[in-house]
Amino acid sequence: MQVFDSAEGRADVDGKFFRLCGKKFYLKGVTYGPFAPNDRGEFFASPAQTTNDFQQLRELGANLLRVYYVPPRWVLDLALEHGLKLLIDIPWEKHRCFLEERALQKHARETVRRAVTDCGAHPAVFAYSVVNEIPAEIVRWSGVRKVECFIDLLVEEAKGVDDKALCTFASFPPTEFLRPQGIDFCSFNVYLHQLASFEAYLARLQSLVGDKPLVLGEFGFDSKREGEGLKCELLASQTEAAFRAGAAGTIVFSFTDDWFRGGRQIEDWEFGLTTHARQPKESFRTVQKAYAVAPYFPLPRFPKVSVVVASYNGARTLKACLDSLARLNYPEYEVILVDDGSTDNTLEIASLYPQVRYLRQGNQGLSVARNTGVGAASGEIIAFTDSDCRADDDWLRYLVGDLLRGDYKGIGGHNFLPPEDSSVAAAVLVSPGGPAHVMLTDREAEHVPGCNMGFYKWALDDIRGFDPVFRKAGDDVDVCWRFQERGHKIGFSPAGFVWHYRRSTVKAYLKQQNGYGEAEALLLQKHPEYFSAFGGGIWHGRIYSASKFGVTLSRPMVYHGLFGSGFFQKLYTPAPSFALMFCTSLEYHLLINLPLLALSISFHKLAPVALVSVLTSFGVCVVACIQAELPKKKRKFWSRPLVAVLFFLQPVVRGWARYRWRWDIRARPQPRGGAADSDDRIHQSQLIETSCYWSNEGADRYTFLNRILSGLDLGGWQSKWDSGWSAHDVEVFGSRWSRVRLTTVAEELSHNKRFLRCRFKATWSLPALFAFWLLLFGELLLISLFASLQPWLWMILLGTPLLGWCLEDEKQHQQQSVALLVDEIAGQLNLQKYEFKEKN
Repeated sequence: MQVFDSAEGRADVDGKFFRLCGKKFYLKGVTYGPFAPNDRGEFFASPAQTTNDFQQLRELGANLLRVYYVPPRWVLDLALEHGLKLLIDIPWEKHRCFLEERALQKHARETVRRAVTDCGAHPAVFAYSVVNEIPAEIVRWSGVRKVECFIDLLVEEAKGVDDKALCTFASFPPTEFLRPQGIDFCSFNVYLHQLASFEAYLARLQSLVGDKPLVLGEFGFDSKREGEGLKCELLASQTEAAFRAGAAGTIVFSFTDDWFRGGRQIEDWEFGLTTHARQPKESFRTVQKAYAVAPYFPLPRFPKVSVVVASYNGARTLKACLDSLARLNYPEYEVILVDDGSTDNTLEIASLYPQVRYLRQGNQGLSVARNTGVGAASGEIIAFTDSDCRADDDWLRYLVGDLLRGDYKGIGGHNFLPPEDSSVAAAVLVSPGGPAHVMLTDREAEHVPGCNMGFYKWALDDIRGFDPVFRKAGDDVDVCWRFQERGHKIGFSPAGFVWHYRRSTVKAYLKQQNGYGEAEALLLQKHPEYFSAFGGGIWHGRIYSASKFGVTLSRPMVYHGLFGSGFFQKLYTPAPSFALMFCTSLEYHLLINLPLLALSISFHKLAPVALVSVLTSFGVCVVACIQAELPKKKRKFWSRPLVAVLFFLQPVVRGWARYRWRWDIRARPQPRGGAADSDDRIHQSQLIETSCYWSNEGADRYTFLNRILSGLDLGGWQSKWDSGWSAHDVEVFGSRWSRVRLTTVAEELSHNKRFLRCRFKATWSLPALFAFWLLLFGELLLISLFASLQPWLWMILLGTPLLGWCLEDEKQHQQQSVALLVDEIAGQLNLQKYEFKEKN
């Protein structure tokens, strides 16, 4: 008998997939049994029958069997002899309320421990499923979190016997919300007949499982009810769809119509690929053909891809990056390394890879380096990664495949922590500010990180590439926003992932966050419509990241359906509390903590308030570190305290950098040209709060607003237009200290005439409010400390109304500027200004 090498080693998890003997291992499985007890009382066929079955399974092209009872030693040996791996379900009384009785829990734990012990780390064992399909009503009765914890406990029992054993549990749509942390991969039993619904559910499952491999634990169809022809069609299409969606494997239910369950032989169904007598059906040949091609079903076409790597002093990880790019499983691609003026040994490393196109330039920043790579690229698609990343072997294949199948012009994917990275890097992974993707749906992204993204070259040219103003970061956010403003969609490929090395020291992490803060200031200047009043980004989708963007105060909720009978029972996770995270921000420290601490020196009654405020800031960081999902293998005794420290430092460092750049006058272009520069006109006129115009030629309000937006852009004004939630049309950021809101309305008259009204309302900006209150707090602090010695210090309180007067004057100046600019644009549209006259 031939021995197949594929069964000799032990598999391990590798990102979204498995590796076996150094190579990727995709599961091509079928379920096997259970059968009526043999003469040994085992729920397996006789050794002779099993040998024949395993020979047939090898003809099928299967490499894995899912069995529902713990196999005896002779079955394991036969599987090894035939090059087959086994996914072993460990049966126990999961259909009972097991969390209500300690005896049932003890029995389940002993059963799992005994099963792993009996298998003895046999090389034919692929993994253990510690439980299969816990009834949804049992979960509802016992509580989601308690059931998850018990599943994790069973996994610990298994790994306590064999620490290298892979473990999972088999879920299904009614319990898709169960997310135990200890499992190595996710297995779902899915029976859906419509291909579109099946593909949509796979996309949903990929969102649910995140960074773990997804295995289709059961899927199949009944020949008796569906007919063999439709069964073949469904098996072929769904097998292909699963592998294209990035599944790590599929397991067809089942090998044969021979099935023994519940103490009796099942006669009224025919899910098998073979008959009861093991005669191959047409569906056997269908799966055989599919498994012969899987996992690499051909793409519609293979467009050439140019992989651009921009690097500045990235020698530490550059070799691993270029090594991974050299072994990509894609037929036509090129690698372009753009050295952005590195001073380390980047050139020396690049010389080891003659197939890589090496381009060197002076240090001009990340965006210019990427534009250089795009300009030199000959591919139809441009893919980007960083020198601190290494790509999965099939990165391009999945990235391009998902790009071609969807109505997308751009694509992105996951970035995972490499298993060899440090424990400090693992703490950085779960700390704020890391690269994250933002999803609008299970398939469409609002933002993808620059370390893993790709675009059609013509689409990048359409938006004129990357903006050179972004030297360190923010270029990917800017590109994604401009991309969508042009009407292009960005997809997401869950299987097209890269490994991303995180910063390995606290100093390097804070330096990175400082750069991100500078990038945020530039993004705020260029895209104010995407930011809140406090400078925080406004995302319409859901942020997916290993780090917490806010502490969670409430528990997730599950929609169970009427009386817990829902087939698709979805988990609704609560939004993080961003309000509490504000307590860790630079603004909170400067406006609340520091003034309270300072005032409490003289006003001792404020000391408890100051203490509570400061403890709240630290408390939020502590809660965040407790909720952080640290990789288990990277945890140290100092990991969570370090995460708490990073949660405290990151907002301060990033916020300070953001404000430093926002306050830098060179970072903000001044309005130029047109009516806004005529100070004489501004000061000689009365404050304009409303302007009215006749439209005799039919110019409508939307044409007027579009011309106003164009005029603001040409004049160098930063503006934010209505996103659908505002009570105004345009918000104009004319200076550092004020902003003007413009609201318009049209009165429709006869003969296609219109009467257009414009209302201008100016307000102080956030820096103005900050300066005003900071001055007031400073004055009060000085008075509280020294007024008893120097009574004249009370005079400094005049500084506050003086500053207020200056800010108010600036506000009115900006309101006049915008009003006069609107006047000028109205004149260009031949709108006649209407002056209301007061009646005596």
